[in-house]
Amino acid sequence: MDAITASLALLRLEGLGPGRYWQLVEHFGSAAQALHQLPPALLQKLPQRAQQQWRDFASMGDSSPLLCWAADERERCCASGVILLAAGSAEYPPLLAQIQRPPPILYVRGNTHAVHLPQIAVVGARRATSGGVDNAMAFAAELCSAGFAVTSGLALGIDAAAHRGALRVEGTTLAVLGSGVDHLYPRRNQGLAKDIIDSGGAIISELPLGSNAEAAHFPRRNRIISGLSLGVLLVEAARHSGSLITARLAAEQNREVFAIPGSIHNPMARGCHRMIKEGAALVETAADIASQLGGLLSLPTAPAPAAGPLLAPQQIHLLQALVGEPRSLEQLAQQTGEEAGTLMANLVQLELEGLVEQLPGGYQLTRAGAVCLDSSAEATV
Repeated sequence: MDAITASLALLRLEGLGPGRYWQLVEHFGSAAQALHQLPPALLQKLPQRAQQQWRDFASMGDSSPLLCWAADERERCCASGVILLAAGSAEYPPLLAQIQRPPPILYVRGNTHAVHLPQIAVVGARRATSGGVDNAMAFAAELCSAGFAVTSGLALGIDAAAHRGALRVEGTTLAVLGSGVDHLYPRRNQGLAKDIIDSGGAIISELPLGSNAEAAHFPRRNRIISGLSLGVLLVEAARHSGSLITARLAAEQNREVFAIPGSIHNPMARGCHRMIKEGAALVETAADIASQLGGLLSLPTAPAPAAGPLLAPQQIHLLQALVGEPRSLEQLAQQTGEEAGTLMANLVQLELEGLVEQLPGGYQLTRAGAVCLDSSAEATV
């Protein structure tokens, strides 16, 4: 019995789980030996169904339902183009192998070589602001241009934006799921998953085919995202966010943790600020990440930025008024001296250009707005 079949069968025992799996493998030396010599004391702690599964295996061997399921699972993977990677094999991601009790089996759709690339995880809120989405796409694109692959979780919001930012520059991106690789979640990102695979990336899970997305699966998914990566970039997150779990797991795994700061008035920046207080590196550019990683990969010289929208002096003045933190309409009127009608017309135009965004209680500068403002300042020097 090879390692993949033995691992599939052992993990199929109801109630066993990766923790007990590794305890058994560490004690017996291999999944096959652990399966054949399952201790009676442990067996009694498992659910009745698992006890029956193992007794059937002990009496029926290769024809037992347990091994038949493992064989069928391998055939299903082969038929659907899914590759199985076993911990301890040369094909298994080396960084992931270093974490405590890594996934015994990885299911991979797409390019299995992608799991060996130097990766940066880019994660954040599902309900992200437009500025957060812009940042995720821009950082992911810049990191891919520097030679990194971008890893995330295929979720709505920041995750999807990070994948799209990587694809925009024809970079490699990997998506780790909290469901089976044949059961994509959320469904609206199925097209994005196809683009990831078609571009040379990969879709990854430790869960068997057909597994649904469940709340308990996502912390396990998050440890894979951080475990695959050299570092984790937190783009935008509320104070109590699942993305903070990924960041903390990264710290526990001795990975670098980075966070993009935001306005103190933006609730979606509070998770980033919390991580910065706990030791995450504050970053403003992708170059900050490359330098923090000790120059593992250096960023290329940035190309000259494309010409931005032509702005009237009043609109440039308005962008300058938004530097630092969001402003209410009343504050902007007082700061710029503009009448409400003119001010609103300029704000609408700038919002359509993607240079400002509206938040509850005010307006703030987007990343594109800050770049446009810097370009305008350079042009006047």
